[in-house]
Amino acid sequence: MPETSEHIVIVGAGAAGLMAARALVRAGKRVTILEARERCGGRIHPLPASEFGYPADGGAEFIHGEAPVTRALLREAGLSLREIAGTQWSFDGTGLSREDRHDPHEAELQAVLGALKDDLTVADFLRRYFAGPKYERLRHSIERMVEGYDAADPARASILALREEWMDGGHHAQARIVGGYGALIEFLAAECRGHGAAIRFGCVVSAVEEAGGALVVRCANGEVHGCDRVIVTVPLPLLRDIALPAAARTKAAAADDIGFGSVIKILLRFARPWWRERKPELADMTFLLSEQAIPVWWTRYPDERAVLTGWFGGPRTAQLSHLDSQGLVDKGLDSLAAIFSLPREDVARELVAAAATNWTHDPFARGAYSWATPRTRDAQAILARADGAVLFSGEALYRGRDMGTVEAALASGLATAEMMLRG
Repeated sequence: MPETSEHIVIVGAGAAGLMAARALVRAGKRVTILEARERCGGRIHPLPASEFGYPADGGAEFIHGEAPVTRALLREAGLSLREIAGTQWSFDGTGLSREDRHDPHEAELQAVLGALKDDLTVADFLRRYFAGPKYERLRHSIERMVEGYDAADPARASILALREEWMDGGHHAQARIVGGYGALIEFLAAECRGHGAAIRFGCVVSAVEEAGGALVVRCANGEVHGCDRVIVTVPLPLLRDIALPAAARTKAAAADDIGFGSVIKILLRFARPWWRERKPELADMTFLLSEQAIPVWWTRYPDERAVLTGWFGGPRTAQLSHLDSQGLVDKGLDSLAAIFSLPREDVARELVAAAATNWTHDPFARGAYSWATPRTRDAQAILARADGAVLFSGEALYRGRDMGTVEAALASGLATAEMMLRG
């Protein structure tokens, strides 16, 4: 490729960065990807198959809904999906029961949501339309979903965005990639390299500077990369750590109007599926909800592996911010022992492998994924503008229903590259 071709630096080798890079190198652009970690994937974090018996996902795991960009990429990569099926259970503090998703006020909720014209935070919406004791279960259910599923704060989260995403029409199908998200990232990285992109690890970008009509990207390790344009794809909290030219800095300030959530994820591999042996009716259990310290668990069903994954999302994760990985594993074991009325040592005795991540503690993520406030759509429009030599991309800029997902990251990366090529 001739040296005179336009050189584009992409900050971050996560899903958005790799997707943008692939589209650009295919179009003949010279691309360098600067990645702070020693691996690609970002918040997609494959764990060793030797520990869990399969390529487990320490970060993103599910494909939500239609996800057209993800599914097209999987077909291209020759990867397959396994749809999630099975039953959902809950623990009320005394016993386990099949989760009854129907609320007697569901129709009323749908009617109020459908008629809503002006955006509100979830907390304000519930106070205005569903106050009083008779709606207590509904309020709790909505708050639990906002915090757990969206990793969002009900006091800041947009009710209209949530209507669009999951309340209007219910929850949509979920699936996993056979081989995990890591297989998709490997495919994308190989595609980028195969078309000539350079991927440099250990490069923590500290500044993007304008110099004589071009740009200079500086890394904390002393590396300096001259280029014509830059695409910044880092998670929102990291934008504050990169010195940017004045116009780009003004644009980046809009990120303050986009929520960014915390998630703790714990994977526990056991010697045998003791929960199914103890309660055969749980043979097809997928999700298990409770009010324990680690409130959400899921199995690999229909895969039979003896692995349970714990999940805690939203602002209340701050309660456990003092714990390291082992402390989180211990909390997970405590929660399972309480749910199944077992001595904790009985549960711990079955443990073969464990991994736990508080994504807020990850220095190159500082959280899990974004969510919408009432001001987010305006902020996304500002951040996604094509003006200037510094562009922004990532799951937080996706304006569709499934903001915060890998699909959102892939779609945003592709859209940014296409916008750059048009310009």
